Amino acid sequence: MGAGVMKRERASGGRRRSRAQPMAEINITPFVDVMLVLLIIFMVAAPLMTVGVPVELPKSAAGALSSDQEEPLTVTMTGDGRVMIMTTDVAMEDLVSRLQAIGAERATTKVFLRADGNVPYSDVMTVMGALSAGGFPDIGLVTDAGGARLTGSGN
Repeated sequence: MGAGVMKRERASGGRRRSRAQPMAEINITPFVDVMLVLLIIFMVAAPLMTVGVPVELPKSAAGALSSDQEEPLTVTMTGDGRVMIMTTDVAMEDLVSRLQAIGAERATTKVFLRADGNVPYSDVMTVMGALSAGGFPDIGLVTDAGGARLTGSGN
């Protein structure tokens, strides 16, 4: 990829002799082409590497936060339309009042919402609104750890 052989003619006594001499010049065109492609790739990829606002965070000697002592509150929406707080069925009309009563006894406002995949999105949003109105604005949506697979009709 760079060095070649150059034939050199030499006249000696009227005869021509061909002798192969190594070429001392390097062909840098392929090298320049590769470098330009890499430069373009890095110029396009560099802005994508920044993930957020650059902030220099302060140093702290504090330890990690302790885990919650109480069992996390879980609200479940089943595929047949039932709403359950932990293991107790609750009517949709009574959900806010029950959550307010539970919130008065709890130290945290964290709640986990589990919903069947067949529950309509509007019903999930209604329950999330009730959770917020009941004093639990810190809502965590529980999903399957296996991940979702998207399928399309394309080839």
